[in-house]
Amino acid sequence: AQEKKIFTVQGPYPIIRRLLRARGWVERKLPRVGRQLEQHHGDQNKQRLKTGPSDAGGGQGEALLNPRGGAKPFLGTTDPLRYPWLPAEEEEEQCDEDSIHDLMSYLVRDRLPNFIWTNFLEATDHQLLQEGSVVNHYPRVDAFTTKEGLCLSLQKLPWIEQADPNTFFPRCYRLGIMHEREAFIEDFRLTAARSLLKMALEEAGDRPEMTEQVPNSAKGASESPVSHPKHSTAQPGSSLYPELVEEALEVCKEHLGILQHQDIDRRTPSPCRTCIDWDRFLQQYYRVAHEGAGLVLTRQQRKQCQNLLQRLAEQLPQIGMEGKLNVWILKPGAESQGRGIICMKRLEEVLQLARGCTAPSVQVGRWVVQKYAERLLTIFGTKFDIRQWFVVTDWKPLTVWFYQDCYLRFCSQPFSLCHLERARHLCNVSVQKWCKMSPDQDPRVPPDKIWSNKQFQEYLAQLGQADAWHQVLVPGMKAAILNALRSAQDQVGFRKGSFELYGADFLVGEDCQPWLLEINSCPTMSPSSAVTRWLCANVQRDTLCLVLDRKDNPTCSIGAFELIYKE
Repeated sequence: AQEKKIFTVQGPYPIIRRLLRARGWVERKLPRVGRQLEQHHGDQNKQRLKTGPSDAGGGQGEALLNPRGGAKPFLGTTDPLRYPWLPAEEEEEQCDEDSIHDLMSYLVRDRLPNFIWTNFLEATDHQLLQEGSVVNHYPRVDAFTTKEGLCLSLQKLPWIEQADPNTFFPRCYRLGIMHEREAFIEDFRLTAARSLLKMALEEAGDRPEMTEQVPNSAKGASESPVSHPKHSTAQPGSSLYPELVEEALEVCKEHLGILQHQDIDRRTPSPCRTCIDWDRFLQQYYRVAHEGAGLVLTRQQRKQCQNLLQRLAEQLPQIGMEGKLNVWILKPGAESQGRGIICMKRLEEVLQLARGCTAPSVQVGRWVVQKYAERLLTIFGTKFDIRQWFVVTDWKPLTVWFYQDCYLRFCSQPFSLCHLERARHLCNVSVQKWCKMSPDQDPRVPPDKIWSNKQFQEYLAQLGQADAWHQVLVPGMKAAILNALRSAQDQVGFRKGSFELYGADFLVGEDCQPWLLEINSCPTMSPSSAVTRWLCANVQRDTLCLVLDRKDNPTCSIGAFELIYKE
């Protein structure tokens, strides 16, 4: 204790506990009630983080880590714990060792911990932390670790960094805010008009140059096909709505004119707000996009479609990934682990769900709606995403470390835009662990639905894209992370000596460009596969080297961490 090596761990982190004990640290253990709470909660940042000191003095979470309160009656307990991560033959030995650590914990019961690792930010009483104590969270990180917070922060990015979030973050709106809901309606309509032009060209047997990208998974004859709905021309005499293409051309022309004269200090006005009947237009668009109705396209219109889409692609960074079915994904603004997420294709369905978002009872958890990336790189016909770790060790100056190892998470059913089930579209482990592997799934998809980044790099090499990882994906992920942090920097609570490990989730477009989905505070460290068993252990080990060992020895190994930014 004289060496200031007292620590407290709250949450499912046996590796952190073991590594600290191996360094000679003594654990001030939690009360017994706290141990009962040590269960896997996944990414805990979506617990609607409080922005100030907790006013729930009797709250269970605060009592657990209040350095001076609530622990004394429990610290002498020698009740054995059960360790589900240990083989049965080692558990008895572990319980004996725990008795020793319980005694040591009792001896430091009145001492403030020098190091706190917790999965609940609000469980830490920051006012009672001694100067120099290290805690693995910063206050008010919900500015970029909730879906709603990230959406709002990135809206400010062009004024902070002169960077365009549309180049790395699928456009997103908070449905509980009236002007953003109106902006979403406008976006949905404009996307429908662009999508109609794309489908018209496809039916005419042409494909605009701007949509030509890396072949989707370079599927061979033996690979499961990715299901993209085909808009084959209807039977003779059944083509519908010849005015649709003309109306879509009119809307897109006006939108292009606005984009070419857009000023950063004003919002883009609504193009053609009353020139067409949007309700009728969308209903007819749905017939074409989702029900297979045909289109009539003249030669002149075909040239106009090609020209307009190519010029729009110069102004709209997301036109390539947005596809043509106008799929959007709705997410509760402060939830995690895929809870409540829904994919939808129709504006009226989205707005029906959004009607309740302005009620005071749901202000904390209002919905966000985000453009679904329809044109994805898939692996064996299956959607995946990337979990990428990084650590912030300081906010003043901002100091960011990127972890050079990461992992991929697969869905359990083949990717298809005809079917919007969660098993096909949500890669979260907490969702997929309840889903059985589809019999239609390609047998090459790993049974545990996890790959390491090394396996992914080998796959890219087989596609002839060996350089894509280091030249496109990694630089893109680093840039997206830094832009997200800088956009929220003035909102985060600063405390010298603290740090935080985050998990960013990315999708990969057909051109191998990464698209940031969200950033998780306190990413899960409970392994779900052989790959994550060693990767999660490694990132915890290297994080302790970075935030503890490096203080005494600046040249010590920090494993796979790489400093990517320091102001």
